[in-house]
Formats: sequence, structure tokens, C-alpha cells
Amino acid sequence: MTSHSLPSLYIKVCSDGSLSKALSGTPKTWGMYTRYNYLQFDFSSVTEPGIYMLEYGNQRTAPFPIATDVFQKAWFPTLDVFFPVQMDHMFVREAYRVWHGAAHLDDALQAPVNRIHWDGWRQGPTTGNKYKPLEHIPGLNVGGWFDAGDFDIQTGSQHAVVQAFALLWESFGVNRDETTINQKTRYTEIHVPDGKPDVLQQIEHGVLQLVAQVNAIGYAIPGINESHLYQYRHLGDAVNKTDNLVYNPRLDSLQTDGRTSGTPDDRWAFTNRTPHMNYGTAISLAAASRALKDYNPELSKEALRVARFIWDDEHNHQANPEEQTYSGRFSNPEFMKSIECRAAFELWRSTDYEGYKTRMNELLPTLLEQFNRNASVIAQMIPFMDNAFKKQVRPLVEAYAGELAEVDKENPYGVRISTAGWAGNRNIVQACITNYLLHRSYPELINPEYIYRGLNYLYGCHPCHNLSFVSGVGAQPKKVAYGSNRADFSFIPGGVVPGIRILKPDFPENREDYPFLWSENEYVIDLAASYIYLVNAVNNLLK
Repeated sequence: MTSHSLPSLYIKVCSDGSLSKALSGTPKTWGMYTRYNYLQFDFSSVTEPGIYMLEYGNQRTAPFPIATDVFQKAWFPTLDVFFPVQMDHMFVREAYRVWHGAAHLDDALQAPVNRIHWDGWRQGPTTGNKYKPLEHIPGLNVGGWFDAGDFDIQTGSQHAVVQAFALLWESFGVNRDETTINQKTRYTEIHVPDGKPDVLQQIEHGVLQLVAQVNAIGYAIPGINESHLYQYRHLGDAVNKTDNLVYNPRLDSLQTDGRTSGTPDDRWAFTNRTPHMNYGTAISLAAASRALKDYNPELSKEALRVARFIWDDEHNHQANPEEQTYSGRFSNPEFMKSIECRAAFELWRSTDYEGYKTRMNELLPTLLEQFNRNASVIAQMIPFMDNAFKKQVRPLVEAYAGELAEVDKENPYGVRISTAGWAGNRNIVQACITNYLLHRSYPELINPEYIYRGLNYLYGCHPCHNLSFVSGVGAQPKKVAYGSNRADFSFIPGGVVPGIRILKPDFPENREDYPFLWSENEYVIDLAASYIYLVNAVNNLLK
């Protein structure tokens, strides 16, 4: 639409199905963004609860609600369905449907050395531990989530989910129970409550994998991936990717003794040791230990023990050149100080040991020097620090708030839209969470609008189309996405896709008819966990 003379008509859907005009007016010109001219229409004055539509010219939106509780259930599908479906090493049922069997019970073989795998996976010239190439590493067949539309376990993603859920529990005490999860029988059933908070059960599931890695290998590893490309391309039930029997090289191919198998279809554990992966696991386990303290005391103690072990081991370990090589961009000294500081903070909170606090205070000046880069970490620290620290941080938050206002000039949506190869919904959600955490400590500095915009964007107020990027949620949700069922051109309820990519030079794209574009439509667990937190944060503000 290019004509500015057309009024924007705001329509209310009445209880009998008829339509009535709620508001009309001429939209204001925002200007050009990418190749399009944008107009804006403010209908925030409409507050009466009901179902509405927005009309401009011959275009009309799908019906959507206005109400004070509009977001209260928006995160349910993500916790109730998406995360159970992503649970590795578990049988997952939903009524008559089996999403997948208990997969990868034969995990895992040590990856061969000097291996350049696919999708960024690789193993260096040594295994880094006592296991030989293609030797079975026991104990890894527990916990963890499929990272995305694939069936691998990426440890960095496990960190993000455990940390988000631990923060969710400590911030809001979310005790929703819609899922049965039994680790002993490896059984998960969706929409069947078992009397236990699902968030804690999901934290438990992630912790089991992280603890298992360190106990089996001695340190945190990059993750576990398929050994053969035909397995990596596999869609459907994950249990069919392997025979679920531990590989036995003494047997012939396809031969089995009932417990082991001569078929080398087991996944590989990629075990390059890197400091950032170790500290990430320490952060996750220290935070999770607090959340699990009453729910699973034994696992809580074990998580904290492993977190402390990692801390001590890292401070007594001399990194070799190989570890520096495989740390890549994470070997940046400023980044390493940031992640070590975060580990010290979480361990201090979980133990009250002054040694951790002392190290945290030594590292804090580096974080404060690059406040914007470390704002999310600092924002979590502020409530547990003294008033002097809060006063020290205040001018940095003021400058940060000023930069938020500059985002309004970048595009008409007021969020930073990625121009990289992977679409940017995760960064948008994370930025809004950081804004929430800072607003919690400095409500007079951070406008809540910079928190709400993340959900507005996800649910349809974005370029290209007005579909919700959350499957099963919104007026017009994503129904074709890159999940494990993408071959069916279908979706997993509660999954969140990466969103809009800007194709050079200026074309915003998110395909709604083709699920195989992973950079736009692939569900990822870290984004989904952050989304749950953001919705609860917004609900908390709206109360």
C-alpha cells in the first residue's frame, strides 16, 4: 500500500459474529525499511477486552484478542509439547501418538581423531581423554534434548536451556504440571500430569546429560552427533536411527549377542576440551543445583559437586595449543573473563564461599568496561550485589537505555533485525530478557516497551508476513517449520523458528511454504527456552 489517504479501520468482532468499528484514523508514515515504505497506526487506546481485526484498504488481519491476560497461556505449548518432544533417550507419547521411542541408548563412541565432520563438528588430533577412537564411552545415554530439527546433542544449547529454566524457576516459581516424566523407565507422556513441576523435571533432564559428560570423560564436551550422513538426514522416529545396542568390534556387521552389536551405527562423542565449554557446564550445574535442591536433593548435590570440580580443574589445568585452536572465537580473553566471572557468581550464590566472590570481584571491571556485551550477565548479578555496585552500574544502564532509543530509527519494529545468515529471533528475545532484568533493578530507566516489543515481533508484527513465529500460538501461527517432522510439511506445537532473514540487498524473507530452510524455520531449544522466560516476564509486568 502506498496511499496514505486510506484510513486504518479497527474492527471489533461482536459476540453474535457481527462486526463493529472500534477505531479509525489515518496512519503515519515511518519511512523506508529495506525495499518497502512503512506506515504506523497506533491503536493502544483500545483497551476493552474482545476480539478485533485491523483493516487497511482491501487488507484485513486475522482476528486477535485484546485482554489483560492475553499472554498467560502463550508459553504452554512450548513447555507442554515442544520440550517433551525434544527429549533424547526417552520414549515420548502424546495420547495415541508416539513422537519417538527411547533413542540412542547405545551412546556413544569416541569420535575418530583428525576428523572433519559436517555441520561444524570436528575432532582434533587427540581424543583428549582415556578413550581410544571408536571406543564406547559408558554413561552418556541419559538426559539431554535434541538440539533442533536434528537429533544431535549440542552441549552449548544444553547450557542455554538449563540456565534459562533455572532462572525461570528462581524468578517466577513456574510450577505448571502437564507432563509425566519418569527417568527410571525413560518414559514421557504429554498432557498427563504427574504431580511434579515440569520446569524442574526438564532441568533434571538437562543436568543428567551434563553431569554424565563430566563423570564419564572428565570435562564438558562439545556434544554428540551422528556417525553417518544417512543417519544425520534421518526424519521420523529417532529410535530407528540406531539399533540401540552398544557397538562391539568383535562381532561381525549385523551380528548381535543380545546386548551388543557389530553394527557401527552408534553416535560419536566429540571431545575436544575447551575452557568455555567447561565454564558453561559449571554455570549451568551451579544454577541448576539451587533449583533442584528440594525436588531432587541427590542430583542437586551432584550437580554442585561437578560444578566445583570443573572450577578447580580449570584453575589447575594448563590449556594446550590444541584447546586454543578448538576454542575458536571463544578464546577471546575478554569473553573468557566474562564466562569465568559468571561461573564464579553462580558458584558463590550456590555455596556462599568467599573465594568465588573474590574472583568474581576481580573480574567484574572487565565486564563493566564492555557493558553492552555483558549486560545480560550484569543484570542477573545486580540484585545480589550491594548498593555501591548498583550505583556504579547506573550510569552504564542510562547509556544503554539511550542506545535502545536509537533502535527505533533502524526499522519500524523497534528491535534489532539480523542481517546475518541465520535469522535473529533468538537475539531479539535475549535482548528483551536483558531489558527486563535491567528494568527490574532500574524501572525508571528501562521502558517496559522495550520488553514487550519482542513478543509483538514474534507474534506477527514483523516484515515479510504477519504469521506468528511460534507454532500453535498467535492469530496465524507457523504451520510449516524445520522440525523433526519437516518432511510432513508440519510443525511441533510450541516450537519457535529463527524468523526473518534479509536477503541481499534488501529483501526480507521467511518462507511459509517450504520448511527446509533451516536458517529461517528451524526450531532450536535455546530460543524456545528463552521464549518461555520472556512470556513469563511480560506476564509479570502486566500484573
